This record gives sequence, C-alpha cells and structure tokens, in this order.
Amino acid sequence: MTGADGPGAPERARRAVRARRTAFGRRAALRARGQSASGTTESQRELTGLTGTHAYTRTRAGGSPADDVRLTARLRMRRAARTIRRSAERAWRWISATVTGLGLSIAVVVVLGALFGYLLGWIELVVLAFTGFALLVLGVFFLLGRNSYDIGLSIDRDRVVVGESARASLTVRNPSRFRLPPVKSEVPVGRGLAEFYLGSIARGGGTNRDFSVPTSRRGVIRIGPVRTVRADPVGLLRREYVWTSHLDLFVHPVTVPIPATSTGLIRDLEGNPTRDLTDSDVSFHALREYAPGDDRRHIHWKSTARTGQLMVRQFEETRRSHLVIALSLASADYHSEEEFELAVSVAGSIGIRAIRDARDVSVLASDETPEFARRAVNTPRRLSALSRSRLLDDLARVEHSPLASPLVTLARGSAESVSGASVAIIVCGSEPTAAHLRSASAAFPPGVEVLAVVCNPGIVPSLRRVGELRVLTIGYLDDVQKALARAAS
Repeated sequence: MTGADGPGAPERARRAVRARRTAFGRRAALRARGQSASGTTESQRELTGLTGTHAYTRTRAGGSPADDVRLTARLRMRRAARTIRRSAERAWRWISATVTGLGLSIAVVVVLGALFGYLLGWIELVVLAFTGFALLVLGVFFLLGRNSYDIGLSIDRDRVVVGESARASLTVRNPSRFRLPPVKSEVPVGRGLAEFYLGSIARGGGTNRDFSVPTSRRGVIRIGPVRTVRADPVGLLRREYVWTSHLDLFVHPVTVPIPATSTGLIRDLEGNPTRDLTDSDVSFHALREYAPGDDRRHIHWKSTARTGQLMVRQFEETRRSHLVIALSLASADYHSEEEFELAVSVAGSIGIRAIRDARDVSVLASDETPEFARRAVNTPRRLSALSRSRLLDDLARVEHSPLASPLVTLARGSAESVSGASVAIIVCGSEPTAAHLRSASAAFPPGVEVLAVVCNPGIVPSLRRVGELRVLTIGYLDDVQKALARAAS
C-alpha cells in the first residue's frame, strides 16, 4: 500500500484544494488592485466635485476614462444651460415688469435702426437709434433708489347693498428724515384703477386721499393692494412697489322684507298640521276602532263605553319645517342678466325670512362641472345659512355659468343632499319650460311641498298649477311679498 493510499490521503487532498483556492484569490486581488490603480482611480479622481448620485452613476456606467470625460462634459453643459435659462427668465420678468410697451417699441427701433443704419449707411437711422438708446439710459436713472413710505388703506364698511355708497381712504406718511419727492400711487378697485398724484411730503408729514367705490353691481370688489409707481417722464420705464394687502368689499344683492305671514305655507310644530295621519302626535283628528298593535294610552274610554267597542284617537302629523331653497346657476335657465339678479334677490329674501323665523333652512345652488369631466356634477353647492350676513356673502359670490348643472339636476341633487325637507322652493329664470319644472318637482320625495319661483322682469305676477306643482311668476322684487302670501292661502 502506497503513501497516497494511506489513512492520511483524504486530509492531504483537502489541504491541497484549499491551497489552490487561496492562491487563485490572491492573484485575482492583485489584478483588481492593478486595474483600480491604473484606470478606475483616475476616473474617480475626475469625478471630484460632482454629487454623490452623479458620481455613482458614472462609476458604474463609465467603462473607460474617455467615457467619464464625455459624461462630465455633458453634465457641465446641462448645468450651464440650466443656469443660463434661469438667468434669462429672471431678466425677462424684470423687463416685462419694468419696460412699458412704448419702451419695448423704442428698444426695437434702436436695434433695427443701428443694424440697418450701419449696413445701409443711413445716418438718419443711426441718429434715431442713438436717440432712443439715450432715452432708455436716462430712464434708468429715474428708477434708481427707493423711497420709504408708511401707507395705509381702509374702507368705511366691508358690506353694502347694491347702490349704497362706500368710501375708501388712502393714507400716506413720511417716516424718513428727508423730504420725499412727488410720486404717483395706484389702487386697483375691482376691474378699475384709482390713480393719485401725491405731492412732495415733508419730514414727518402725511397726506390723505378719499375715493368712492362703485357698487352698482352685486359681487365681491377687491380693493388694493396699494402700489407706488416711479417712471421716467417719457414713459419708457416704470417701477412698482407694493405696500399693502388687498381688502374685500361685499356688495350684497337687494332684498325685501317678507312678513312672517307670507311663509304660512311652511309647516312647523307650532304651525299648521299636515294631512298625513299618524297614531301619535299633538293635533287630534278623529276616532277609529282599535286595531292590534295600537297603543293603549290612546284609547278613548268614554267613546268605548258609549259604543261598546274599543276606540282610539287618531292624529294629524305635524313636522318641524325644513325649507330648501334651490337657486339655479345655469346660464341656459336665464334669458338675461336682469333675470339672474332678480333670482338671486328672491333667494336671498326668502332665506333671510326663514333665518329670522329660526327655521331650518338649506340654500343650495348649482355647481359647475369641469370642462373635461367624464360625468356631470350632481351634488349642489351649499351656501351658508347660519346667519343673514353669511348667506348674503355667499350670494354675492355666485355667478351663472354655462357649465353649471341645469334645473332638473339641481333638484335631484337637492333632494338627495337634504333629508327631512318639508318645503322646497326652486328659483330660476324664464327659460325652463313647464315640462322641466314638473320634472324638477318630481325629483323631491312625496310629502314635500314644492314651489317654483320663475323670475321674468317686467311681467305681471301670476300663480298657476302645473300638476301638483305651484308655479309663481314674478316681474319685480316687490311682488314676492304679496305673491308668497297668495301662494300660502
């Protein structure tokens, strides 16, 4: 038996395998060190100054130093392009805010005059170009520096009715130690602009300017912010400084006081009972024979003794009134702007009366469907009815829109949104037909009294029935008082 076949042969074989593996690992490590020392280390040195993400990406992607150089150049070009783009955007914002339309025209004349003047040899164009350039340079000197002002803006009241007077006050003071030069002040008022030329203000002095705010139309008028304007005499350049925030003036719709008796059609616990019969309530209706399941407390013992049969009391159901006012904002429901304004005033007058009577009232309006929406918006917009001012504030903001939900969709959404309603008043213009009004009233559950108020300026007021629906047509806002009283009777 040879030494290779002895008892220590397996152990010697395993040692030999381990030795070969160790030698192979050492040679691989030496090769990796050489490559990193020659190529990879140089590539990583070139990545000095880059972010960690970029360095990691390029170390993994770059197969050679030349590839790393090209990637570094691309990154630097992208950063340079991004910086140039941001600088150009800032310069354009400054130019658009500082250079007027006339100034841009003069700048174009300067460039074209200098170009064609030197190319064609026209001295007149060159003189014109230099003249325009001199005007632009001189205009820059009028914009240098910034004066210090203490400016305040106030209004006498923040809520008015259409047609009432409203005044705003502009106060300018000089808190600096020097006399301030004359300056022009601008106050945006809605879509208009109020301009004031303020004279020179002495040290510690001030001036005050009062102006009226037009309130001929319902809405929310934004007043301010106040800005001062510095410009050159020619009007090529101007620079604006904003000093205050804006103020909101709510112009409420015109409303009329509706007597409490005019809302007699609204049923409540203290008012009129309904025609629905119930076995337990406060309004007695009649007696009937006892049926299994009736409450024994309602047995009328005197009638039982007289007739010899058990008789129980039957009552008329009374309810706590919940008034729903649905105002259509769809442009297709109105023939003119006057109809829409009359409808808003009618909804406000009825809602204010319900709030004063401490009734539960929900004021709903059509909501707009986005232009690219796949489905129409069925949920109506709910206006605040917590107080009179809250309701009128929301009514001051509403506007009709061709994208608003039509009358029938508004009625369906109102019926689904409000539970336990007893009376529903639909307010719209003269465009909906009798079929549309009937479909809108059918959207409410049985037991809900539905009244449609059709606004048609100048028409004689009338009251008619379209099936179970009562349609009230009014031509003036004052007709609401008598018309509602007539509808209640």
